[in-house]
Parts: sequence; C-alpha cells; structure tokens
Amino acid sequence: MCDSFWSRFLGSRFPAAAVFPAAAVLAAGLWLAVAPIAGQNRAYQTPRTPAGEPDLNGIWQAVNTANYDLEPHAARPAMAVRNGPAGPVPAASVVALGAVGAVPAGLGVVQGGGIPYQPWAAARKAENAKDWLTRDPEIKCYLPGVPRATYMPYPFQIVQSGDVILIAYEYASATRTIYMNDTSESPIDSWMGHSTGRWDGDTLVVESSGFNDQTWFDRAGNFHSEALRVVERFTRTSADALWYEATIEDAKVFTRPWTIAMPIYRRLDKDMQLLEFKCVEFVEELMYGHLRASAN
Repeated sequence: MCDSFWSRFLGSRFPAAAVFPAAAVLAAGLWLAVAPIAGQNRAYQTPRTPAGEPDLNGIWQAVNTANYDLEPHAARPAMAVRNGPAGPVPAASVVALGAVGAVPAGLGVVQGGGIPYQPWAAARKAENAKDWLTRDPEIKCYLPGVPRATYMPYPFQIVQSGDVILIAYEYASATRTIYMNDTSESPIDSWMGHSTGRWDGDTLVVESSGFNDQTWFDRAGNFHSEALRVVERFTRTSADALWYEATIEDAKVFTRPWTIAMPIYRRLDKDMQLLEFKCVEFVEELMYGHLRASAN
C-alpha cells in the first residue's frame, strides 16, 4: 500500500518511481530534501520610496512583553504585589483585577545580559517596582518617551517625506518628528526628546536626546535621567516586519551603554488605521479625585 501511494504521488515527478515502487522511498527523500531549497525566495529586496530611500511607511506594532519588563521575567500575579502566606500575592489595590492584572512571562529584549545599573540606580529601580502604582508614568497617561513608545501594546504609524519622518503613536496621541537634514540639539528637554535621522544603507538610524527624566522604560521601574541619549535602528527585513534596535546611554544611571532588540510587525487588518486613545480623561479621578468635594 505504501509503495502504491508513493508511486501515485511521485509518478509525475519521478517517473521511475511509478515503475519501480522501491525507488519511491528514495525519490521521496530526494524530493523532501530539495523542495525547501527550490521554494526559498531570493534575498529580500527592500522597497523604495520615489526618492529611492527604503520605504518604512505603514502601521506597525511590537508583539512582546517588553512594556512589562525589558529583562527576562517569570509570570506573576500582578505588577504590584505583597507578601502572602505562601509567596507574593496581588496588592490590595489590584487584587480585584484577578488574572487580567497578572504579568505574562517574557524572555527579555536586553542584549548581552541585564541592564547595567550603577549601585544607587539599582536601588532606585527596586523602589520604583515596589511603588509601581504611584510612580509609573504610564498609569498617569504621561507621554511614554523613547524607546518605550515603540513597544507599548499599541500600534504606531511611520510616515516618510524627504526632510522629515513622522511617527504617530496611538497611545496618548504621542508623536515624534525625525529631522533628516538637521543635526542640531534640542533647545529644551521634553517627554519625547529631539530626534535626528540618517540612512546607513537600508537602515534608518535615529539619534535622540533632550529628554526629561520623567519617563520609564517599562512597568518594572527601569528608568533614566535627563542625560539619556538613544540611538535607534529600523531595518526592514521582510514585507511585513522591521528589525528594531535601540542603544541606551546615560552615564548618570548606567555603567555602560546597553541595547534592546526586537522584531516589529506590520498590521495587516483591513482598513487599518490609528484610533484614538486619549487617556488623559481616563486618569482624572486617579490624579485629582481626592480634590473633589464629597457628595452630600
């Protein structure tokens, strides 16, 4: 029966197999070995804009757990926990969230080991994690900063032109303008910083500085100072994927520069567009509710 099956299946591809059933097994092995090679695509050719630059236009989104914690981490019951009889349990303020408030495990996106904090900064990071509910800027709908805006669980859109590249983020309607022909420094510090760009072959290299010290890198409390400088690299690797790297330098907080890396994927949904997520109104009660007069 086996010989008959392979004879029928391979007869048109390997005529000898139809006459000599024993040859079918050998033919099948050859076919399975060769088929993947024959089916491989040629080297990916990056699409170009009319100006000849790599085309990064589109709506993209990261799919990972970096916004929870850049470093490798196990699943746990909540971002905010307290000691329980048999281990950590959700803090009283988030216990009602149940599994919705849990933290999924992640392999991490930091390259070459953990984040190289100076001793005082490592202690500060631990404090941030402990007081996540009151300290994380995301909870208060502050602008996310760079690079965090890239891997939050919301899509973002890249729009290219000759002199500038605009990145619009769904979260908090944040935006960035990357100046391609301007290498000047930012005159003031801001949440999203000041970004300049250049092409290194088919890779967009973006250098950003001029940040304030109010943003975090993730919900785990990883932070920086106003001395932060970020160098990002966006490389299109297929029709629907970018490879993203960000090298982070802050001599006030870290002992050396360090890098995160991850794939970012094109959103292929029909009629995909950025929708509104203006979260300021969502946090008014959290931030200002204590000032409201009590109802009689």
